[in-house]
Amino acid sequence: MAEYGLICDVEKCTGCCACFLACKDEHVGNDRGICAAPASEGQQWINIREVEYGTGDKVRLECIPLLCQHCKNPACASGAPAGAVYTRPDGIVIIDPEKAKGAKSIVKNCPYGVVFWNEALNLPQKCTLCAHMISEGAKTTRCVECCPTGALVFGDMSDKNSEISKLAARLGERLETYKPQFGTDPRVRYHALPKPFIAGEIAFEDRPGEPACGVGVSLVCKKTGKKRETVTDALGDFRFDRLPAEAVFTLSVEATGYVPAQTEVRLGPAKNLGTVILRKK
Repeated sequence: MAEYGLICDVEKCTGCCACFLACKDEHVGNDRGICAAPASEGQQWINIREVEYGTGDKVRLECIPLLCQHCKNPACASGAPAGAVYTRPDGIVIIDPEKAKGAKSIVKNCPYGVVFWNEALNLPQKCTLCAHMISEGAKTTRCVECCPTGALVFGDMSDKNSEISKLAARLGERLETYKPQFGTDPRVRYHALPKPFIAGEIAFEDRPGEPACGVGVSLVCKKTGKKRETVTDALGDFRFDRLPAEAVFTLSVEATGYVPAQTEVRLGPAKNLGTVILRKK
């Protein structure tokens, strides 16, 4: 038996909302039988969550596709009427359009905020991973089908030769779950979720206005001793991405003919060090 899942690659997501529009086209006003009643216009079964972090001119904007996580331990089912929320043999979590009527607790109990209330139908609703299409033999979902960048990959995670399994094997430990603290064991996995970064720029004291390109910058985590290295770009800028939160680092800058610079950095969501000026020896 297949076990379906989805991988969302945040690095590839541009926030174009093609997935959102495709989902609405497939489900708004369309009765999908035992899989889903018609969705209402105001629902967002898949949505793009924008996360902006950083300060000054060192800011990042990440776009996270957010939908039902099709959890192995669905919190939304807690306290729901018998059979109102169930998991199909292929792993897709369904809200039964008849048994779930009136059960607002299903909306409240979803920790991800991706279950919506249809006032007209008195019914909680959410993404079904296009279960009606899969049951009819489709190989993918509408959102994946319409994603122009390949940020969404759907497939059978139990098949080692499937595209999603091969991608999961390549990404390895870089794959993670969204909000793992919820403990729901989702079948939706993410690559490159927002992580803290350290950024800044280098300038030469005796060469004002000239970009300090190609300068070596290293970063050492004081707890683990792990070292990362980079060089400044054509504008003299540098950045270390996807760092552990709340860690303390030693940042060192070295350039031939200049006094090395070193500073301790305590990391929050992101750290903009501004301009580090190197003095002539």
